[in-house]
Amino acid sequence: MAEILDAIFQRRAVKVFEPVEIPDGLREQILDAARHAPSSFNLQPYKFYWVRSDAKRVAVARLCMGQKPAATASALVVAVADIGALAATSRCQAEWMRGSNFAEEEIRDYERKAKIGRILFMPGPFGLFAAIKRVIFWMLNLRMVVGMPPLSRQELFKWATRSTALACQNMMIAAEALGMSTCPMEGFDGRRLREYLGLSGRQHEIVMVIAMGKKSSEYREPPQWRRPLGATVVDL
Repeated sequence: MAEILDAIFQRRAVKVFEPVEIPDGLREQILDAARHAPSSFNLQPYKFYWVRSDAKRVAVARLCMGQKPAATASALVVAVADIGALAATSRCQAEWMRGSNFAEEEIRDYERKAKIGRILFMPGPFGLFAAIKRVIFWMLNLRMVVGMPPLSRQELFKWATRSTALACQNMMIAAEALGMSTCPMEGFDGRRLREYLGLSGRQHEIVMVIAMGKKSSEYREPPQWRRPLGATVVDL
């Protein structure tokens, strides 16, 4: 546990990296940690684009406004919220359950819940289904405590972004524990980067770009400040 806490407390947004290659085994461990993050309904609504070839890294770094972390990183990871793969993900889980000898009743129950979830999350043409479901849930809320599912495409992206951010945090902590440094970046040209990666504006939203590599020996980290717990935590 102490090693995990060390990785959390030592992780910093490093601005300059050494020109070293990230071995495939290390890459797999880091990405495996990311996909083990919790996600709503286990739908894992994200994709990671690992950019490590020199030419593509230079192109992506340029779309990150040429920031120093992007320009010197050994790899750039584009974290994308993906709302277009929900049905495929639930089918894959059902197939995994069959291959893992789950009882047929459990599989049917999962498939039923997954289908209900897809219907709840479906905005429909011109947001029509979302408007109808919003009225239904508003009427239900008058009589009982009920949560509002993400209905519009914008709300779906907000929902998927939360799961994507959890996976990114797993990735950065794993990288720190394995001797790599990271720098999450929100400064990028979203439209051009989406076009460069061949993403769909209706199904994909770029959440962040993570620069990754070995911290430069010449880089000096500034002192770190965080708000005290008393300013952050509210006891009820």
